[in-house]
Amino acid sequence: MNSENTRLNIAVLTVSDTRTEETDSSGRYLVEAITEAGHHIVEKAIVIDDKYKLREIVSRWIADEQIQVVVSTGGTGFTGRDTTPEALSVLFDKSIEGFGELFRHISYQEIGTSTVQSRAFGGIANRTAIFCLPGSTGACKTGWNGILKEQLDSTHKPCNFVGHLTS
Repeated sequence: MNSENTRLNIAVLTVSDTRTEETDSSGRYLVEAITEAGHHIVEKAIVIDDKYKLREIVSRWIADEQIQVVVSTGGTGFTGRDTTPEALSVLFDKSIEGFGELFRHISYQEIGTSTVQSRAFGGIANRTAIFCLPGSTGACKTGWNGILKEQLDSTHKPCNFVGHLTS
């Protein structure tokens, strides 16, 4: 992070019925990448894939004026337990359609047509950006390095999300 870049307060959420702090490689990667980029981790949590529990924690983070970004990992697939899109998209004031589209475009170059099973998505609620990534560490690397690192950098031109989240 250069001295002109705005430091954001970010919460990281892992959606999983089985992961623990010891086994959560995706959440750990996101925390490390976000910190390395110069941002501040305000909170990190692991929540089971239950739409009401997900809404509870993310609603609390959206209401917290100190949190500007939520990045989640997990629960975006097609299994019966994958409910992150259904749980969180209803909280959005505006959807960020391009996030999921771009994620799948980049992911296609890495995993081919299997990317159609990704329901990565994003939105903004109460001036808080929410970006939801698949649960694999590879997908988190794709989302962070291919999109979020630049879009959460206030010096990235011609535009980034920082202006929508601060002031």
